[in-house]
Amino acid sequence: MRLPPWTGADGKPCYLSTDDSDSLLSRLADDIEAAQLSSAEQVLTGARAVLHDPKAGERAVRFALTRTMESLGDVLRIAVSRGGDNR
Repeated sequence: MRLPPWTGADGKPCYLSTDDSDSLLSRLADDIEAAQLSSAEQVLTGARAVLHDPKAGERAVRFALTRTMESLGDVLRIAVSRGGDNR
């Protein structure tokens, strides 16, 4: 079972059940995860720049934090889908 990087129609987690890692849905999930990880790297770079800018205002900091939270959620979902949930 794999937790793909999308939810069901009701917003709840959905699971992909396949033994074929080369299936269309598995490849789609891989592509979306790669894009999310790349985006997270860019968001982190931007957030660091904002935090290191003493002239950055509240609006810039809030925007950077909001994007960072979204990216962290994506990265955590990817980690869980790959067996990284050790709670």
